[in-house]
Amino acid sequence: MSEPMTADRLQTLYDEASAILRENGSPGARLHRMCDYLRQRVSRYDWVGFYVAVPGERTLVLGPFSGQPTEHLRIAFGQGVCGQAADREQTVIVQDVAAEKNYLSCSVHVKSEIVVPVFFEGRLIGELDIDSHSAEAFNDHDRALLERLAADGSGLVLQVAPQQ
Repeated sequence: MSEPMTADRLQTLYDEASAILRENGSPGARLHRMCDYLRQRVSRYDWVGFYVAVPGERTLVLGPFSGQPTEHLRIAFGQGVCGQAADREQTVIVQDVAAEKNYLSCSVHVKSEIVVPVFFEGRLIGELDIDSHSAEAFNDHDRALLERLAADGSGLVLQVAPQQ
């Protein structure tokens, strides 16, 4: 679905994705369903996934995702866009990954990326990462939606066993 991000559409996306987070089932299964939902509903979102911060380390480990498999199962803080977002503890949007010196390529098709940190009790516990095959795919509406979802899902990410 390639609709413009109106206020009503943003609210609908938030409401429906947030409802998935409250469904029955394991936290990992709910996060996976939310990744699938976002990927299906926003045509620019070609890969949607979570990376989980490893307690006591400055490392992220791949958690639930929707899209093509990635070779990046572990990412050090500071490495790539995900590692930069973890290191800075803030959302990072890269509109042209080819221009990013510290980019970890997951696919030759990826043109832009947004990474939103997830916090629980003031501590970074993971990230919501989205890749797009379109350049300049992300805007302030995406940021607002994803930051709101990351805040809503923060308690769930703690319970997810990362993929190894």
